[in-house]
Amino acid sequence: MKSLLSIIILFCSLFLKSQEIDSLKLREIYDFNLLQSNCYENLRSLCKDIGNRLSGSKSAQKAVEWAELLMKNSNLDTVYLQQITVPQWKRGDVEKVYWKNIYGDTIDVNCTALGGSVGTNGILNGEVIEIKNWGQLEEFGKNKIKGKIIFFNRVMNPTYINTGMAYGSCVDQRHSGASRAVEYGAIGVLVRSMTLKFDNIPHTGSMSYADSTKKIPAVAISTVDAHNLSEALKNNELKYLFMELSCKQLDDTISYNVIGEIKGQEFPDEIVLVGGHLDSWDIGEGAHDDGAGVVQSLQVLETFKKLKLKPKRTLRCVMYMNEENGNRGGKHYASMVRKTGEKHLFALESDRGGFSPRGFSIDGTKIQLEYLQSFEKLFKPYQLHVFSKGYSGVDIGPLKDGKLCLVGLIPDSQRYFDFHHSKADVFENVHKRELELGASAISSIVYLVDKYGLPENKSLKK
Repeated sequence: MKSLLSIIILFCSLFLKSQEIDSLKLREIYDFNLLQSNCYENLRSLCKDIGNRLSGSKSAQKAVEWAELLMKNSNLDTVYLQQITVPQWKRGDVEKVYWKNIYGDTIDVNCTALGGSVGTNGILNGEVIEIKNWGQLEEFGKNKIKGKIIFFNRVMNPTYINTGMAYGSCVDQRHSGASRAVEYGAIGVLVRSMTLKFDNIPHTGSMSYADSTKKIPAVAISTVDAHNLSEALKNNELKYLFMELSCKQLDDTISYNVIGEIKGQEFPDEIVLVGGHLDSWDIGEGAHDDGAGVVQSLQVLETFKKLKLKPKRTLRCVMYMNEENGNRGGKHYASMVRKTGEKHLFALESDRGGFSPRGFSIDGTKIQLEYLQSFEKLFKPYQLHVFSKGYSGVDIGPLKDGKLCLVGLIPDSQRYFDFHHSKADVFENVHKRELELGASAISSIVYLVDKYGLPENKSLKK
């Protein structure tokens, strides 16, 4: 009995000692990132020297070269490019929406073409029908919709505390609105911008056409303009609406994922992955989406280098291309992993903006979830409290195989959609300290996962 008690006491003592060491190491990681991180200046360079970087554009290629050089200057063990094929969509020089009221006045509308939209081939005009849910398309029917412009005006639900849920509840009208509307004979589509903010800034984003349907132009309008248009329709003041877009789809072209890594000392064949997407939409600077995630991910490897931490496992940073309008970078990376048989232990993505971190969203087995939750106490001093099951990210999603633990950084979500996919997504709207706190959080959980590994239970169901 005494022997058993001694073992228990020894185990507890060792456990507490280990926790103390980990606590001190996380403090060191946070101090370094808050005092010496390159995160913010790297983001400044990406936003101001490169700017927006839609897949297939010249600026996207410049971003690839920028990322490769940055990784090499960080003295990583290995830096390389992974070639992929990406779509090319050009916005064009003309984006106009305006309407005329019954009094003969012309009212201009703040607009931006949705990514992937066809152009109007001149000026398109027609009457407008407002739609707030899919069922209304059927209610109006083909006879009333044919030859009209459909205005999708489903509002992001402000009662959702998690704004990502609010976004998810209505983004289908942006993505699929044109394909659904054309089935009823519509000639064009307007979509209310995906934001809770009431302003004059329109937000773009991806849309797609069903293979079997005709392609009609699709444009986003600001929330203020959506409100005004809805009121005009309610009061029977709107006569005709006019659209003119010069956007077009070009042939696919070549681009690259940018990859850098530090070789593991004990288990080099086990990969701990961090990443974000290098591309952005062609308006704004892609600061929050996803410049923040890109520089935070690289900062993890720089933290290990500067603090002389020798990782047990190989740490890999992937800057993916083409998340915004195809996810071909993430899909290709996953296919290469399966082809080569590389063993990924853990994959983390930062793609929810550079705001204050609140925790992590974990897509893994029950045992993996519980294991990561055991680290929660270590993060309490840094006000991270969310260690919950949930979605990880678009780029790492294709890696999901039921065994690999996928994790997404969760920042505060309240302001993200103020900037998302708009010209307001610029460097000046990223707070230095918040960005660095995010990098600290990612670096810390990577440190713990690298040190202790993750439990494997191939037979355990999630």
